[in-house]
Amino acid sequence: MSPQLDPERIGPVDIAIIGFVGDDFKGEIAPALMDLEAAGTVRIIDLAFVRKDADGNAEFIEVEDAEVAAAFAELDDPEADLLNDIDLMGIAESLEPATAAMVVVWENTWAASLASAIRGAGGLLLSYDRVPHEAVVEAVMAIQASSGGN
Repeated sequence: MSPQLDPERIGPVDIAIIGFVGDDFKGEIAPALMDLEAAGTVRIIDLAFVRKDADGNAEFIEVEDAEVAAAFAELDDPEADLLNDIDLMGIAESLEPATAAMVVVWENTWAASLASAIRGAGGLLLSYDRVPHEAVVEAVMAIQASSGGN
């Protein structure tokens, strides 16, 4: 197994599903993901595009990191497949007609050393939540309003 996939050294892994009306991916997201990966912030493990056409037909296209996919395949454990064809088809089928989604699995490489230290100290993740962007915007606007806009 490559050092990047050492279970004691891998950073937290997230799966995000980003929905779009229509199925025309314009490509603005790819450069942003590549920039994050080039900077060492994340490592893209799996990337897929799913869609449901206006008639309700669902389909997907998966783009994998070949090295990571091969390492997980070596484990010979169905549970090790982070995003499989059944998952992708389920996501595609759950979409409204004439919509699409990008599904991305990434390792938060920026947090790998912290995650390793926490595991080494016997720490366990008890809760993890992401604050919705809208809530952050509202909080920032409230702080600005209370400080006179400064």
